[in-house]
Amino acid sequence: MKKLERSLSLTSVIAISIGGMLGSGIFVLPGIAAAKTGSSVWVAYLIAAICILPAALSKSELATAMPSSGGTYVYIERAFGPLFGTIAGFGLWLSLLFKSAFALVGFGAYLSILINIDPGLTKYIAVLFLVLILFLNILGVKKVGKVQVFIVSISLTALGLILLFGLPRTSSELLDPFLLKGKMGLFSTVAFVYISYAGVTKVAAIAGEIKNPGTNLPRAMILSLFIMTIIYVSVAFALVGNLPLNELKSDIKPIYTISKLLGGNVIGYTAALIGVITLISMANSGVLAASRFPFAMAIDKLLPDFMAKIHSKYLTPVVTIIMTCFLMAMVILFLDVEKIAKLASAFMVMMFILVNACVIVLRETSAQWYKPPYRSPFYPFVQLFGIFSGIALLVFLGIGPMLAILGIFILGFIIYFFFGKNATRTGILRKYGHRPALYLLYKKKRDAKITYRNNQSVSLQNLDGKLASNAGVVVPLLGNERSPEMLVEIAAAINKREKIQVVNVTEVPNQTFLDAMVEENPRIASLERRVTRLATSQNIDVDFEAAVTHEISDTIHELSNQTHCDWLVMGWNGRAHSGILVSNPIGWLLTHINSDFALFKDDGVRYIGKVLLALRPGRRDKNFIAVADRICSFYNASLTLLHVVSEKTDKETIENMEENSKKLLQKVERQSMVVIQKDDDPINAISKASASFDLLILGTPQKDNWVDILFGTGKDKYTEKSACSVLRLTMRDN
Repeated sequence: MKKLERSLSLTSVIAISIGGMLGSGIFVLPGIAAAKTGSSVWVAYLIAAICILPAALSKSELATAMPSSGGTYVYIERAFGPLFGTIAGFGLWLSLLFKSAFALVGFGAYLSILINIDPGLTKYIAVLFLVLILFLNILGVKKVGKVQVFIVSISLTALGLILLFGLPRTSSELLDPFLLKGKMGLFSTVAFVYISYAGVTKVAAIAGEIKNPGTNLPRAMILSLFIMTIIYVSVAFALVGNLPLNELKSDIKPIYTISKLLGGNVIGYTAALIGVITLISMANSGVLAASRFPFAMAIDKLLPDFMAKIHSKYLTPVVTIIMTCFLMAMVILFLDVEKIAKLASAFMVMMFILVNACVIVLRETSAQWYKPPYRSPFYPFVQLFGIFSGIALLVFLGIGPMLAILGIFILGFIIYFFFGKNATRTGILRKYGHRPALYLLYKKKRDAKITYRNNQSVSLQNLDGKLASNAGVVVPLLGNERSPEMLVEIAAAINKREKIQVVNVTEVPNQTFLDAMVEENPRIASLERRVTRLATSQNIDVDFEAAVTHEISDTIHELSNQTHCDWLVMGWNGRAHSGILVSNPIGWLLTHINSDFALFKDDGVRYIGKVLLALRPGRRDKNFIAVADRICSFYNASLTLLHVVSEKTDKETIENMEENSKKLLQKVERQSMVVIQKDDDPINAISKASASFDLLILGTPQKDNWVDILFGTGKDKYTEKSACSVLRLTMRDN
């Protein structure tokens, strides 16, 4: 079988990137922006896109070099050190926080159209829904983001219809004045709408999951930026060409206004509904992302330890989620819309200035590990343009945002002084740039205290490269096994090579930053001790590792790929809707895994002396018997081959079957025998027979039956009725 590539295609990445930009930038901002510059607001959107392009190219390069969780925060800390990492963490947190608060203000305005709320109460309605978002994030509701593609599609369709009917109706009279406050007004508006495009770089955080990221990540960023630039520019032009400026300048629900103008009340209400869905979705994803930055900083010892607290049941960063939502509520209640947008833009401009500077630092210091598959074109001119244009935009935003940024720097210095000054990490600029030879020593020291940052994203980065590539069997432990030792024993019995790779896999909700779970865990330490003791007593070669993931099935699949194993052995309780099958990864793994697959249902049997192999005749009997023989040799057990046939089967057929089966058993080293039983109920027959055995070995059910097992009754009837432990084998070789 071919090895599967990373899961996200170029089209999927473009959709995710567009989803990151589609929201308050078009549903709320255009009217307020038009008040600053007149009908030239569409030019402001165009220039803002040009100004953000260097950051997109720079972040593409950084993401392909460091495809790890943490994103921009990691890049800045690696380049400049923990002091700037602290400042960057706060800046990123506040930029996403303000942007999400801005989206909720717009959400309240659109919701007031649908349920006739007094305009003065929209802020309080926004805070009420913020509380709902708070609980969604604490409860760790997974897969909420799966609806993002649907929401993006609906929003783009609605905006497309506005352009279709709005552009032909554009009035030249309404386009005057073009520059309401001159060129200075235009450039200040560019800085104001800059936040609209900030989501273009969010996709860099999942670089490790993208097919051919060195090519597809920059393509996706540039294409999605191009698509959204066209949409922003065109919609802004349609708005100023159809609505009088004196009405538009105070309108924070302009998509509803123009939709009602073009299509009447029903179309207007439909647009309001789309606005509500889009903005609440954006706010929810914003809280999810924003809460991870102070959380990551706490893990890196740049903030107090209590901020790294994980909910004991839901495994979500409860403290930072509450902090993020509380500050968002304060922003919504006490700041006006324009100030929120200005501050969000200012913090994001500051971050993108640092992102561009990161590329220059990492290239000029020639760090040995910095080998990005993609390199930004026209270096360093693109980065310098991004830095100087960013500084200019900060100036145009005015004194208030500049003071806020100064406050972030001061606060960052203070917090670093109290919490981060003893951090062992050192930025490349200080350590590698000035004394390159010291980096080798520094790297070794850092590796000794590794915090799993570079080995804990969902795909290749989820695994630290220490996996035994020569392991014959991989055993993922998910925490629900009755006896991990027994599962490892079964793996050893099946194994044809020397080494076994055991990996404890911890799945956490999407709301949990993966680094949260890498601290020393007593349960994992105990598990490693038990597996090590088993390996010593049984004289088997076992390697133990631990990994944290958001997607169990992806990680298990990657385990088999990285180790090139013969077998994947997993614990199983025989049911389809609990334990490992909560998200039904087994059905997916059966069709995607590159190795043979064994599921072990532990019935508590600890001493295996008699093994029963029940097969439908002709189903690669030879292969199954070879595996059963290895198991019997490992446990010094006897083997019985059972065939259940219908009551109508004639004597000659049974004799031929028995003769063929005995021939197959000739090479079996342990004591063996053949039993052929007539019974029209094979489940009942095998169930009764299993009472005399310690282990029942079965093949994979018929293909059609997997649907029943995994989605129908939710049970494997053979396994459920068995009176002993069961091992189900799925073998790919004929």
